[in-house]
Amino acid sequence: MTENVAEKERTSANENSRGLQGSHIWYELMTNDPEGAKGFYEAIVPGLQFGDRLPGDQDYRIINRSDGGSLGGMLALTDEMRSHGAKPIWLGYVGSDDVDATVSRIEAKGGKALMPAFDIPQGRIAMVTDPQGNPFYIMKPIPPAGQEDRQSDVFSPDQPQRVSWNELSTADPVAARTFYGELFGWTSDDFMPMGEYGEYRFFDHGSLRIGAVSGMMPDGHPGWRYYIRVASISKAVEAVKAGGGTITLEPMEVPGGDMIVIGNDPQGAEFALVGGK
Repeated sequence: MTENVAEKERTSANENSRGLQGSHIWYELMTNDPEGAKGFYEAIVPGLQFGDRLPGDQDYRIINRSDGGSLGGMLALTDEMRSHGAKPIWLGYVGSDDVDATVSRIEAKGGKALMPAFDIPQGRIAMVTDPQGNPFYIMKPIPPAGQEDRQSDVFSPDQPQRVSWNELSTADPVAARTFYGELFGWTSDDFMPMGEYGEYRFFDHGSLRIGAVSGMMPDGHPGWRYYIRVASISKAVEAVKAGGGTITLEPMEVPGGDMIVIGNDPQGAEFALVGGK
């Protein structure tokens, strides 16, 4: 997220019915090829439209939905960012009632602040990692004047062109459950057994199921994965291959009847999709 994002598009969240602390309020694609990423994702997620570069020093663009809302934003990686190890990636923003206090709690629990808390016109943010090194942002947004009760809708379990599932793969899922549970109030009592691979523990925020945490799969890698909802997984897979992306997990059905697929975009960022056949 960047200070140059227009307020009416950029700040889509204040405290919602679940409370701000622990709510997913924004998603961001970091990429080294904004134009290439634009064409790729607009093809695999019909309805998404990547906006023009916003004014300012950074190349930041809003990812718009066909209903007039937003999925998130796209930030172009600069040479300086890449020199410090930045790579193409999708990152999530989790709401915080007090960013500085949350950063302090993260550090006390063994996490790190990659970018200490700082202000932008749309609020206060920080880039952090959990104790296992998985990065994400935290933010306390400033709602637009007159829209103090505005809620973020970038996450929805069933609506298209939004993230419908937040999934963490980690070397220590037990520690992750404790970390995120204490920090954001996410509960993880329900689970699905996966045999030799342990448990797939569901994350709930209040009454809403927002995702899950599990151990590492064979040949997998740690990190957060955000599943964007599409109408047809089979059509999305065709678009991925036509657009130069790669599939790393072939389409598979999950409990509830949805299909999922995981892959890498042409710039190397992992993506995940969920939807009908």
